[in-house]
Amino acid sequence: MEEGFRIWANPSSPHAEGRKARAMLEDARERIKSALGWDGELVFTSGASEAAALALGQARGGRRMVSAVEHDSVIQAAPGAVVLPVGGDGLMDMGVLEQALKGQDTPVVAVQSINSETGAGQDFPEVCDLVEEAGGMSIIDASQSAGKFRFKFHASMVIVSAHKFGGPIGVGALLLSDWHLIEPTGGHERGYRRGTENLPGALGMAAALEAGGEPYMHNGAWKLMAEFAAEVRAVGGTWHSDRFDRPTCYINAIAMPGLSAKAQVMRFDMAGISVSQGSACSSGTMKPSRVLEAMGVERDVAERTIRVSLGWNTTREEVQRFCEVWLDMAKRA
Repeated sequence: MEEGFRIWANPSSPHAEGRKARAMLEDARERIKSALGWDGELVFTSGASEAAALALGQARGGRRMVSAVEHDSVIQAAPGAVVLPVGGDGLMDMGVLEQALKGQDTPVVAVQSINSETGAGQDFPEVCDLVEEAGGMSIIDASQSAGKFRFKFHASMVIVSAHKFGGPIGVGALLLSDWHLIEPTGGHERGYRRGTENLPGALGMAAALEAGGEPYMHNGAWKLMAEFAAEVRAVGGTWHSDRFDRPTCYINAIAMPGLSAKAQVMRFDMAGISVSQGSACSSGTMKPSRVLEAMGVERDVAERTIRVSLGWNTTREEVQRFCEVWLDMAKRA
């Protein structure tokens, strides 16, 4: 990023400095695509929210459809969309999706890879296959998975956020299998996005992807969380990942017996530990999670549920301390 600031010029300018910045930007674009295993196109954005708005707002398709547990930015990017239900395991109901797709002209379906509140892994390959068979477009919100572990994206479009894997804030991308999938609006990024490209951010995003290497699997923090789950159950807590066929090791939703999530968040904060109630983007409201509601979680349990996520730089010692504080708080409650 320091190099990007040092040589910065508008990458769309025709002068020598602009051409140099453009070359650096295009190099970052190719490095990011290579790191993600994507052989299509890439539009730089200011983050996942803008990528979602581009995908759902400018897709050259018909009726928009989203699952009931999508991130707020996806829900808000598709006003009037068909909201598809999920089961208690957080998975989209494939039978309902099949019915919703029938008779639709180029439907546009958005589905997450991993839920940002619960860590539930969605069966997005099956969703994408159904959408493709129906002649539609599939959008994967990979904010919580891209750069964290490798998998093959099989979709029309993919939403990516840099800061989720240790990159800088304020930069992300929309991956496209083909340019013709979305309507151009004029401006930069081949006319698909307005606003000057963030060259330092793009370079930082590329560097973070190349330096990542699945950090969650190497410092032992996730193993501590797996052991902690048994202790949560033993004191009467709810480990929501027990519901899931595809839980993740770095996002967990946990309900504490006898203490509201609001009280937990404040007490953890006083102990120097940062957790949230629901997703970080909506937790400031301190409302019960609509994601847990969509999964059929009882309101009382939902109101005692906090979201615990491990960042790329979270240490084993930090996780150990969280577990100890949680157990002490639960026993006192």
